Amino acid sequence: MAADKKVEQITDMEVDFAQWFTDVCTKAELVDYSGVKGLYILRPYGYAIWENIMGILDAKFKATGHENVSMPMLIPESLLQKEKDHVEGFAPECAWVTLGGSEELPEKLCIRPTSETLFCDHWSHIVHSWRDLPLLYNQWCSVLRWEKTTRPFLRGREFLWQEGHTLHATPEEAIKETEQQLETYADLCENYLAMPVVRGCKTDKEKFAGAERTYTIECMMHDHKALQSGTSHYFGDGFARAFGITFSDKENKPAIPHQTSWGLSTRIIGGIIMTHGDNNGLVLPPQVAPIQVIVIPVASHKPGVTEKADELIARLKAAGLRVRGDFSDNSPGWKFAQYEMKGVPLRVEIGPKDIEAGHCVAVRRDNGEKIVVPLEELEARIPELLGDVQKGMYEKARKNLDEHTYTATTLDEVKAIAEKENGGFIKTMWCGDLACEMAMKEKAGVSSRCIPFEQEHVGDVCPVCGKPATKMVVWGVAY
Repeated sequence: MAADKKVEQITDMEVDFAQWFTDVCTKAELVDYSGVKGLYILRPYGYAIWENIMGILDAKFKATGHENVSMPMLIPESLLQKEKDHVEGFAPECAWVTLGGSEELPEKLCIRPTSETLFCDHWSHIVHSWRDLPLLYNQWCSVLRWEKTTRPFLRGREFLWQEGHTLHATPEEAIKETEQQLETYADLCENYLAMPVVRGCKTDKEKFAGAERTYTIECMMHDHKALQSGTSHYFGDGFARAFGITFSDKENKPAIPHQTSWGLSTRIIGGIIMTHGDNNGLVLPPQVAPIQVIVIPVASHKPGVTEKADELIARLKAAGLRVRGDFSDNSPGWKFAQYEMKGVPLRVEIGPKDIEAGHCVAVRRDNGEKIVVPLEELEARIPELLGDVQKGMYEKARKNLDEHTYTATTLDEVKAIAEKENGGFIKTMWCGDLACEMAMKEKAGVSSRCIPFEQEHVGDVCPVCGKPATKMVVWGVAY
């Protein structure tokens, strides 16, 4: 019988965090496995989250004058070889096409791991004058990177993303663009995904292949590991020189443009899961949840219950909310557990006693709180409660970040913090020497996450070499 159907159980995160994550991805119906390792099927519910993120970002990009374009998915080997640092950085992850039908191709074609070279080749054909600049482009597409170890969302070989690419007349304009787009990502994470971020620059070791400067936002997950959640790169004129892109400036003199790129991928869905999820499954921020409110009739066989539930759904939809009702013959308990698993931010229950009393009961997914809502206040109170859920989720994630961010002045202190069961972000000073950065990885097991924009003085010397240090770095274990 349908009433006996069981909601699939997930592993407790305290028992096995990695298995918990995989269980949530599959049992909350976000992904399925395909016939090729590392290539995942993004199911409708998972894709709907991505669609909502796309909608938010696309509107922000267009509001600042960016246009969407579409580039080919195949890159000739000769094109990829034009920028030495770039090709070396991506060489281990490239997948190649060598046959066209049954015939060997005259030149290998790389399935795009990223599209800088394609944009540069295109720009070399169309840019002539300062009047052609700036070019503010964005592309929504998939890319392929042949990762050895794969996990849904976090390390897929093929993944969906947006990649912005812009070209500017001056370095100042390009740097401003790079910083603006990082702030766009930070705004998305903090104000829509309820994920607090640390903004900063990557070290030279960690920056994007071919970039002069890489900006990043770093988020802390439930298990206190870091997730790089969005990056923005300033290339200077290196790519433009390699591809022969020039223009005539306002004095009719030859000049070389400056370039940026920036991207955010479906990896951010993994970040949402690991920032907010619990042992009952997903917990989705209302801003991007495919279903913001699930209406569940209780004792639906009683007269008037189904009709009243339909009425509530219609009213909430008219108020601009994403609402669904479950009128199946599964038990209310099964429905409660199912929509908790799927992370629906707010559950609205309506039964005969509620109708008689002129109210419904709203249940918050983030903390389980039950709120009685008078029916005449429905359109006002439900959006308010969704706002409370959004705020509560951010505050909980902020608390996790603050309580598991530490300072250290010696390598032994860094190692002791990193080895603790709860790990975390570790702030230290740093001399800027690559050897000391490598020693932190080798001896303490942490990598540099970023040099934060908001610098603090947490000591006077580098914890590795003891030399005077003026930069503060955030270190951590990362996905």
